Amino acid sequence: MVSLLKLAKVTEEGVKFLSPHDGTPMLLTPEHSMSLQNSIGSDIIMQLDDVIATTSPDKERITEAMHRSVRWLDRCIKAHKYPEKQNLFCIIQGGLDLDLRKECVEEMVKRDTPGIAIGGLSGGEEKAKYCAVVRTCTEILPEMKPRYVMGVGYPEDLVVSVALGADMFDCVWPTRTARFGNAITSKGTLNLRHASYATDFSPVDEDCDCLCCRPKADGGLGVTKAYIHHLTGKETAGAHVLTMHNVYYLLNLMRSAREAIIADVYPAFVREFFGKIYNFNRAEYPVWAVDALKAVGIDLMA
Repeated sequence: MVSLLKLAKVTEEGVKFLSPHDGTPMLLTPEHSMSLQNSIGSDIIMQLDDVIATTSPDKERITEAMHRSVRWLDRCIKAHKYPEKQNLFCIIQGGLDLDLRKECVEEMVKRDTPGIAIGGLSGGEEKAKYCAVVRTCTEILPEMKPRYVMGVGYPEDLVVSVALGADMFDCVWPTRTARFGNAITSKGTLNLRHASYATDFSPVDEDCDCLCCRPKADGGLGVTKAYIHHLTGKETAGAHVLTMHNVYYLLNLMRSAREAIIADVYPAFVREFFGKIYNFNRAEYPVWAVDALKAVGIDLMA
């Protein structure tokens, strides 16, 4: 829906699309959205919401979209066929306006959905404003329901957002960036298309235990940076291998974060994470991350 907004018109009824293939009119309503997700059998299904880019200056339209999202949630709840086995998540809207976000949280929470998503972010807004929205929402959301920040993100975004109170994320970035030869590693993102990797026969990430990075002697593929460098310019296999690695990296990052929280050592985990990425050069730490973490009691500069 978001990617086709230029071909779409949003009304109270739903979203009217022109097919990008043949121009055929299409209509997605909250009811039809539920029907599609019910038929797929998803464990988690999302309400249809009215999404506005965070960079939009039109507060009236953002306000309209927030209220419409609440009304559409009511229609989704009514149309949802299998609430006993499929978990419907509401989606908090309101742009970067913190008062609108609070109002939306208040209304959505009344509907008592199994989980709650924070939507409409990762659209080009400043990181500090992103953090303000996430923290504003998580501070007043129910503690015992999963909080899902949609469309996020980069490793730094995930680690900071967890500290702000978020639980779940999704993003196309790890797979999309793999298609450009980029590997997500414990020392930051590496562009393996660069000529400097042509004769680098070390693993993609020495700290990674994924199938790609693991040595052949241990049952892995033993993929090297040089091999990926060779493939990315010639074959899609390079993108396939990096996709496997990147997804593993982020899943493992979240697994490690969860273990750190359970062990009550998350602040130390965060400091080590940023230290590795920025080679423990505190002057390089992004200001938005330092400020956001400090607001919740984690001092990166300690």
